[in-house]
Amino acid sequence: MRPASVGFQCPECVAEGSKTVRQGRTVFGGRISGDTSRVSITVIGLCVAVYVLGAVGGRDFALDYGNLAGPVLSPVDGTSIGVADGQYYRLITAAFLHAGVFHLAMNMFALAQLGPVLESALGRVRFLTLYVLSALGGSTLSYLVSDRGSVGVGASGAIFGLFGAYYIVVRRLGGETRSILTLLAVNLVITFAVPIIDWRAHVGGLITGSVVAAALAYAPRGERRATFQTAACAGVGLLIVAAVVLRTAALT
Repeated sequence: MRPASVGFQCPECVAEGSKTVRQGRTVFGGRISGDTSRVSITVIGLCVAVYVLGAVGGRDFALDYGNLAGPVLSPVDGTSIGVADGQYYRLITAAFLHAGVFHLAMNMFALAQLGPVLESALGRVRFLTLYVLSALGGSTLSYLVSDRGSVGVGASGAIFGLFGAYYIVVRRLGGETRSILTLLAVNLVITFAVPIIDWRAHVGGLITGSVVAAALAYAPRGERRATFQTAACAGVGLLIVAAVVLRTAALT
């Protein structure tokens, strides 16, 4: 038996009663959870772990898992590698690789600032969907317009997706958006001013994240909201797949 405000309750009674309690929801339909930064922290942990693993093992994962257009010949063993060679996993694994400590630190700092806020507003599942689609959108645009043999790595595409999503969410809630627009403008200037930065991934992630966030934030309320959000995210995913297929056909 368990103590209650009046008398005691059996565990079975408590479990049965919990079934009738409605799960709390965020303003955009996601489930409310006690920890609103779990997904963000997990992604940060994965990125840091991958970087440390490469540094300790003396390996450069960029060639093995980076967003390489290809198909190109590996300088290691001469085999054909690249997304166009069927290694589509590179479009997502590239988002967990970084070119140096500074590159890693800047992206993880931005994720630590934006991630929990969006995760709290959207819920874990919607936030994770936003992050993954933004990462894929950035990698895909890079794949579409990059020269064969160029390698792209970094979570920047996903981070720019979060920038766009933050603006959409704050605007939908009627908040102040001037600061995020200023920060976004500064980052875009840096993106196009520094030659080694893959502006394609940044722009692709920004566009994808903004579109996904708009679908999540402006979905009609009621029972159809989850269906609308799911269909919109699936549509974005299908557009990404179609773009990858067309680019692969052109390269091969």
